[in-house]
Amino acid sequence: MVAMISREPYIRIWKELAKEKGMIFLSGPRQSGKTTLAKIIADSFANSLYFNWDIPGHRTLFLKDHSFFTSVERKDATIPLIILDEIHKYRGWKNALKGIFDEFHDVYRFLVTGSGRLDLYQKGGDSLAGRYFLFHLFPLTIAELGGRQRPFEAFLRAPLEISMDGGRQAQALWERLAELSGFPETYSSERKTTWRRWSQTYARQLIREDIRDLTGIKSVQDLETLYLLLPTKVGNPLSVPSLAGDLKSSYNSVRSWLDVFERFYLTFSVATWTGRISRAIQKEKKIYLWDYPQVPDPAARFENMVAAELQRAVVLWNDLGYGRFGLHFVRDKNKREVDFLIVADGAPFLLIEAKLSDTEPANSLKYFQEHLGIPAVQLTGGGDTYRLSGSAKRQILVAPAAVWLSHLP
Repeated sequence: MVAMISREPYIRIWKELAKEKGMIFLSGPRQSGKTTLAKIIADSFANSLYFNWDIPGHRTLFLKDHSFFTSVERKDATIPLIILDEIHKYRGWKNALKGIFDEFHDVYRFLVTGSGRLDLYQKGGDSLAGRYFLFHLFPLTIAELGGRQRPFEAFLRAPLEISMDGGRQAQALWERLAELSGFPETYSSERKTTWRRWSQTYARQLIREDIRDLTGIKSVQDLETLYLLLPTKVGNPLSVPSLAGDLKSSYNSVRSWLDVFERFYLTFSVATWTGRISRAIQKEKKIYLWDYPQVPDPAARFENMVAAELQRAVVLWNDLGYGRFGLHFVRDKNKREVDFLIVADGAPFLLIEAKLSDTEPANSLKYFQEHLGIPAVQLTGGGDTYRLSGSAKRQILVAPAAVWLSHLP
């Protein structure tokens, strides 16, 4: 049933990026569907080859000859697609890919996939710099499932535009995501028991296999304990000293472990934005989970779901070259706070507040909107209507999260 989820938005991204580069990197959380997506893409090629570093026979072929794929028989003379899955687990993978690309980029197409944050290596001093484009695959979101995404340019012109058509369907999808997460296996199962079994083993396997093997971290039990503490921390600025005290570990150790969780897509973080905010709180972060049904508090879980939808959108806009977008929250020393701020090319673009049941615009939302002079949205957990308030240039939209987010490009 998982294979029936086509991931059409991501196929479109692949096609767009592949027009300009012969090598594309695909990164994202483990079990978010990267291998399935790669094989769907391969179906559009007459000639393709799938390689997975985790398969011993494949690994042996690669170690003997990095260009082993050239000996594979072709069906016709069209350009083949070579999929290299989890190749970043090979110690010398960057130099190997550099050699492969330099020799074969004119006669082959390459799709490189992995869950260990391939984008960490997208730096100017990297031997692969300029040789590839990168995009991300995320767990299923309401925007993808609802099939009602607006064109990016239309959203940029009018981010508060909304239609309630299909609202009940969107709400049903949203509630299913809240219960089962957006990971294809659990979402497709339609069973809470399947999610529980999957969730209990997912992080443990990732920590004990990928993270331990690729980082060399020895304190596996401490990492597992830290991850178990995080669901109750969602929705509030994260206190690393408090976590260090709970774990009886050093501040630097806990900080580095949290960074590893982000690298392997167990979590993602949202930092404060301080520009043009008087008395802004500096350097605080909130942390969110991709497996958000773990979050026990309903309001915090709702905020986490909104964060996941916004993170998906902002990262993919950057992948597609639409601009330099960032996701932040705003908070000042008077304890006024808005959950999210989308920043476009360094300038505030849109404020977003997540309120599970409150349909009256929050005072903090009104305050920061007045201060920044940008549109604002307050997303609620349900409802069958929306309303706009404020002046034409400083409007606030109050709307069901499932409906507004289903339009998000």
